[in-house]
Amino acid sequence: MTKTPVSDRGFGPARHAELALLLEVAGTPKPGNVDRRRDLSDLHFEHFLTGAVGSASGLRLAEDGASVGEAFETAVAGMSEQGGGNTQFGCLLLLVPLVRAAAAGDLSPTGVTDVVEQTTVDDAVSFYRAFEHVDVAVGDPPEDAPALDVRRGADAESTLRGQGLTFYDVMELSADRDANGREWTGGFTRTFCAAESILADEGPVTDRVARAFLDLLAEEPDTLVVTNHGAAVARDVMDRAAAVSNPDEAEKLAESFVAEGINPGTTADIVCAATFIALERGVPL
Repeated sequence: MTKTPVSDRGFGPARHAELALLLEVAGTPKPGNVDRRRDLSDLHFEHFLTGAVGSASGLRLAEDGASVGEAFETAVAGMSEQGGGNTQFGCLLLLVPLVRAAAAGDLSPTGVTDVVEQTTVDDAVSFYRAFEHVDVAVGDPPEDAPALDVRRGADAESTLRGQGLTFYDVMELSADRDANGREWTGGFTRTFCAAESILADEGPVTDRVARAFLDLLAEEPDTLVVTNHGAAVARDVMDRAAAVSNPDEAEKLAESFVAEGINPGTTADIVCAATFIALERGVPL
Protein backbone atom coordinates (compact mmCIF):
# COMPACT_ATOMS: atom_id res chain seq x y z
CA MET A 1 0.00 0.00 0.00
CA THR A 2 1.35 3.41 -0.97
CA LYS A 3 1.22 5.88 1.88
CA THR A 4 0.67 9.60 1.51
CA PRO A 5 3.21 11.96 3.13
CA VAL A 6 1.93 13.29 6.44
CA SER A 7 1.62 17.01 7.16
CA ASP A 8 -0.12 16.79 10.54
CA ARG A 9 2.16 14.64 12.68
CA GLY A 10 0.74 15.64 16.04
CA PHE A 11 4.20 16.81 17.13
CA GLY A 12 4.69 19.77 19.42
CA PRO A 13 7.31 22.46 18.72
CA ALA A 14 10.05 20.73 20.73
CA ARG A 15 9.73 17.50 18.75
CA HIS A 16 9.68 19.43 15.49
CA ALA A 17 12.84 21.26 16.55
CA GLU A 18 14.57 17.96 17.29
CA LEU A 19 13.39 16.63 13.93
CA ALA A 20 14.69 19.78 12.22
CA LEU A 21 18.15 19.11 13.68
CA LEU A 22 18.03 15.58 12.29
CA LEU A 23 16.74 16.59 8.86
CA GLU A 24 19.32 19.37 8.54
CA VAL A 25 22.27 17.04 9.01
CA ALA A 26 20.65 14.40 6.79
CA GLY A 27 20.24 16.86 3.91
CA THR A 28 22.87 16.38 1.21
CA PRO A 29 24.88 17.81 -0.37
CA LYS A 30 25.47 20.81 1.88
CA PRO A 31 28.93 21.88 0.71
CA GLY A 32 31.45 22.03 3.54
CA ASN A 33 29.17 20.61 6.21
CA VAL A 34 28.62 17.18 7.69
CA ASP A 35 25.77 15.31 6.02
CA ARG A 36 24.69 11.71 5.62
CA ARG A 37 27.31 11.13 2.91
CA ARG A 38 30.35 12.84 4.39
CA ASP A 39 32.06 13.54 7.69
CA LEU A 40 34.65 16.12 8.62
CA SER A 41 37.90 15.07 10.25
CA ASP A 42 36.67 15.79 13.77
CA LEU A 43 32.90 15.92 13.34
CA HIS A 44 30.89 12.93 12.19
CA PHE A 45 27.30 12.32 11.18
CA GLU A 46 26.70 10.30 14.34
CA HIS A 47 27.84 13.22 16.50
CA PHE A 48 25.11 15.39 15.01
CA LEU A 49 22.47 12.71 15.49
CA THR A 50 23.51 12.34 19.13
CA GLY A 51 23.61 16.10 19.62
CA ALA A 52 20.09 16.46 18.24
CA VAL A 53 18.70 13.88 20.64
CA GLY A 54 20.73 15.32 23.52
CA SER A 55 19.28 18.79 23.01
CA ALA A 56 15.71 17.56 23.45
CA SER A 57 15.42 18.35 27.16
CA GLY A 58 16.27 22.00 26.57
CA LEU A 59 13.88 22.22 23.64
CA ARG A 60 11.11 20.81 25.83
CA LEU A 61 11.88 23.47 28.43
CA ALA A 62 11.44 26.13 25.74
CA GLU A 63 8.10 24.63 24.72
CA ASP A 64 7.00 24.56 28.35
CA GLY A 65 7.72 28.26 28.81
CA ALA A 66 11.09 28.25 30.56
CA SER A 67 13.30 31.26 30.04
CA VAL A 68 15.17 31.40 26.76
CA GLY A 69 18.53 31.37 28.54
CA GLU A 70 17.74 28.36 30.72
CA ALA A 71 16.31 26.40 27.81
CA PHE A 72 19.27 27.27 25.59
CA GLU A 73 21.94 26.35 28.13
CA THR A 74 20.16 23.08 28.91
CA ALA A 75 19.90 22.25 25.21
CA VAL A 76 23.59 23.00 24.64
CA ALA A 77 24.62 20.94 27.65
CA GLY A 78 22.66 17.97 26.32
CA MET A 79 23.96 18.51 22.79
CA SER A 80 27.53 18.42 24.05
CA GLU A 81 27.24 14.85 25.33
CA GLN A 82 28.98 13.29 22.33
CA GLY A 83 32.56 12.97 21.18
CA GLY A 84 32.60 15.55 18.40
CA GLY A 85 32.24 18.76 20.38
CA ASN A 86 30.16 21.63 19.05
CA THR A 87 27.66 20.23 16.61
CA GLN A 88 24.60 22.48 16.87
CA PHE A 89 25.25 25.47 19.16
CA GLY A 90 24.18 27.97 16.50
CA CYS A 91 21.16 25.92 15.47
CA LEU A 92 19.93 25.91 19.06
CA LEU A 93 20.55 29.63 19.38
CA LEU A 94 17.92 30.13 16.68
CA LEU A 95 15.65 27.21 17.51
CA VAL A 96 15.02 27.96 21.19
CA PRO A 97 13.27 31.32 20.69
CA LEU A 98 11.41 29.93 17.69
CA VAL A 99 10.13 27.05 19.81
CA ARG A 100 9.01 29.54 22.46
CA ALA A 101 7.17 31.58 19.83
CA ALA A 102 5.53 28.49 18.34
CA ALA A 103 4.43 27.25 21.76
CA ALA A 104 2.88 30.67 22.42
CA GLY A 105 0.90 30.37 19.18
CA ASP A 106 2.72 33.05 17.18
CA LEU A 107 5.46 31.56 15.01
CA SER A 108 6.01 34.71 12.99
CA PRO A 109 8.67 37.42 12.75
CA THR A 110 6.65 39.50 15.21
CA GLY A 111 6.11 36.58 17.57
CA VAL A 112 9.75 35.56 17.78
CA THR A 113 10.84 39.20 18.06
CA ASP A 114 8.59 39.52 21.11
CA VAL A 115 10.29 36.46 22.61
CA VAL A 116 13.86 37.67 22.12
CA GLU A 117 13.14 41.25 23.15
CA GLN A 118 11.74 40.01 26.46
CA THR A 119 14.93 38.17 27.42
CA THR A 120 16.67 39.19 30.63
CA VAL A 121 20.10 39.60 32.17
CA ASP A 122 19.72 36.13 33.68
CA ASP A 123 19.19 34.81 30.15
CA ALA A 124 22.41 36.52 29.05
CA VAL A 125 24.29 34.87 31.92
CA SER A 126 22.95 31.48 30.85
CA PHE A 127 24.04 32.19 27.27
CA TYR A 128 27.59 32.87 28.42
CA ARG A 129 27.61 29.77 30.62
CA ALA A 130 26.65 27.70 27.57
CA PHE A 131 30.09 28.41 26.12
CA GLU A 132 31.60 26.35 28.93
CA HIS A 133 29.98 23.19 27.57
CA VAL A 134 31.61 23.25 24.11
CA ASP A 135 34.30 25.11 22.19
CA VAL A 136 32.63 27.53 19.79
CA ALA A 137 34.47 29.33 17.00
CA VAL A 138 33.71 33.02 17.49
CA GLY A 139 35.22 36.28 16.37
CA ASP A 140 36.81 38.79 18.70
CA PRO A 141 34.49 41.07 20.69
CA PRO A 142 34.24 44.79 19.88
CA GLU A 143 37.46 46.63 20.75
CA ASP A 144 35.64 48.66 23.38
CA ALA A 145 34.08 45.61 25.06
CA PRO A 146 36.75 42.98 25.82
CA ALA A 147 35.00 42.09 29.07
CA LEU A 148 32.06 40.83 27.00
CA ASP A 149 34.07 38.20 25.15
CA VAL A 150 31.76 35.17 25.17
CA ARG A 151 34.79 32.93 25.68
CA ARG A 152 34.90 34.20 29.27
CA GLY A 153 31.83 32.07 30.00
CA ALA A 154 30.47 32.50 33.52
CA ASP A 155 33.32 34.89 34.36
CA ALA A 156 31.46 37.55 32.39
CA GLU A 157 28.48 37.48 34.76
CA SER A 158 29.55 40.49 36.82
CA THR A 159 30.02 42.55 33.65
CA LEU A 160 26.64 41.52 32.28
CA ARG A 161 24.89 42.35 35.54
CA GLY A 162 26.84 45.54 36.04
CA GLN A 163 25.83 46.82 32.61
CA GLY A 164 22.32 45.36 32.76
CA LEU A 165 22.75 43.53 29.46
CA THR A 166 20.02 41.13 28.38
CA PHE A 167 20.43 38.19 26.02
CA TYR A 168 18.95 40.36 23.26
CA ASP A 169 21.42 43.16 24.04
CA VAL A 170 24.34 40.75 23.71
CA MET A 171 23.09 39.50 20.36
CA GLU A 172 22.60 43.08 19.20
CA LEU A 173 26.27 43.79 19.98
CA SER A 174 27.30 41.05 17.54
CA ALA A 175 24.72 41.65 14.82
CA ASP A 176 27.05 43.67 12.60
CA ARG A 177 29.43 40.73 12.24
CA ASP A 178 27.38 37.62 12.98
CA ALA A 179 24.49 36.28 10.88
CA ASN A 180 22.77 34.63 13.83
CA GLY A 181 22.91 37.90 15.74
CA ARG A 182 21.26 39.58 12.76
CA GLU A 183 18.51 36.96 12.78
CA TRP A 184 17.83 37.62 16.46
CA THR A 185 17.66 41.38 16.01
CA GLY A 186 16.07 41.45 12.55
CA GLY A 187 12.94 39.35 12.92
CA PHE A 188 14.63 36.13 11.71
CA THR A 189 14.18 37.42 8.17
CA ARG A 190 16.41 34.95 6.33
CA THR A 191 15.06 32.08 8.40
CA PHE A 192 11.44 32.75 7.49
CA CYS A 193 12.32 33.32 3.82
CA ALA A 194 14.20 30.02 3.66
CA ALA A 195 11.26 28.28 5.32
CA GLU A 196 8.99 29.52 2.55
CA SER A 197 11.45 28.15 -0.02
CA ILE A 198 11.42 24.74 1.65
CA LEU A 199 7.62 24.73 1.74
CA ALA A 200 7.32 25.79 -1.91
CA ASP A 201 9.90 23.27 -3.13
CA GLU A 202 9.15 19.69 -4.13
CA GLY A 203 10.61 16.29 -3.35
CA PRO A 204 12.04 14.80 -0.15
CA VAL A 205 12.50 17.31 2.64
CA THR A 206 16.19 16.47 2.95
CA ASP A 207 16.65 17.48 -0.70
CA ARG A 208 14.71 20.69 -0.10
CA VAL A 209 16.94 21.45 2.89
CA ALA A 210 20.07 20.96 0.79
CA ARG A 211 18.79 23.28 -1.93
CA ALA A 212 17.78 25.91 0.62
CA PHE A 213 21.28 25.69 2.12
CA LEU A 214 22.91 26.44 -1.24
CA ASP A 215 20.55 29.35 -1.86
CA LEU A 216 21.37 30.84 1.55
CA LEU A 217 25.10 30.29 1.05
CA ALA A 218 24.94 32.20 -2.24
CA GLU A 219 23.19 35.18 -0.60
CA GLU A 220 25.85 36.48 1.77
CA PRO A 221 29.20 35.50 3.30
CA ASP A 222 28.97 32.82 5.97
CA THR A 223 29.97 34.08 9.42
CA LEU A 224 31.87 30.94 10.41
CA VAL A 225 33.85 31.01 7.17
CA VAL A 226 34.72 34.66 7.82
CA THR A 227 35.84 33.78 11.35
CA ASN A 228 37.99 30.85 10.27
CA HIS A 229 39.28 31.98 6.87
CA GLY A 230 38.63 35.69 6.41
CA ALA A 231 36.21 37.82 4.40
CA ALA A 232 37.81 37.21 1.01
CA VAL A 233 37.45 33.44 1.29
CA ALA A 234 33.87 33.83 2.51
CA ARG A 235 33.00 35.92 -0.54
CA ASP A 236 34.62 33.31 -2.78
CA VAL A 237 32.56 30.59 -1.10
CA MET A 238 29.42 32.63 -1.74
CA ASP A 239 30.30 33.05 -5.41
CA ARG A 240 31.09 29.35 -5.84
CA ALA A 241 27.75 28.41 -4.29
CA ALA A 242 25.94 30.82 -6.61
CA ALA A 243 27.58 29.16 -9.62
CA VAL A 244 26.12 25.71 -8.81
CA SER A 245 23.46 24.79 -11.35
CA ASN A 246 22.82 21.07 -10.81
CA PRO A 247 23.20 18.28 -8.22
CA ASP A 248 26.47 17.00 -9.69
CA GLU A 249 28.06 20.42 -9.32
CA ALA A 250 26.77 20.63 -5.76
CA GLU A 251 28.39 17.27 -4.96
CA LYS A 252 31.71 18.40 -6.44
CA LEU A 253 31.58 21.63 -4.46
CA ALA A 254 30.86 19.66 -1.30
CA GLU A 255 33.95 17.53 -1.83
CA SER A 256 36.05 20.60 -2.62
CA PHE A 257 34.98 22.47 0.51
CA VAL A 258 35.69 19.47 2.73
CA ALA A 259 39.14 19.11 1.17
CA GLU A 260 39.81 22.83 1.69
CA GLY A 261 38.59 22.81 5.29
CA ILE A 262 35.76 25.23 4.55
CA ASN A 263 32.74 24.79 6.84
CA PRO A 264 29.82 27.22 6.30
CA GLY A 265 28.29 26.36 9.65
CA THR A 266 26.29 29.54 10.20
CA THR A 267 24.36 28.92 7.00
CA ALA A 268 23.52 25.46 8.32
CA ASP A 269 22.18 27.08 11.51
CA ILE A 270 19.75 29.20 9.52
CA VAL A 271 18.58 26.37 7.28
CA CYS A 272 17.98 24.22 10.37
CA ALA A 273 15.81 26.95 11.90
CA ALA A 274 14.00 27.32 8.57
CA THR A 275 13.36 23.58 8.52
CA PHE A 276 11.72 23.88 11.94
CA ILE A 277 9.35 26.57 10.67
CA ALA A 278 8.54 24.48 7.59
CA LEU A 279 7.75 21.49 9.82
CA GLU A 280 5.51 23.60 12.04
CA ARG A 281 3.72 24.82 8.92
CA GLY A 282 3.08 21.32 7.67
CA VAL A 283 5.79 20.37 5.19
CA PRO A 284 4.90 16.74 4.43
CA LEU A 285 7.07 13.79 5.39
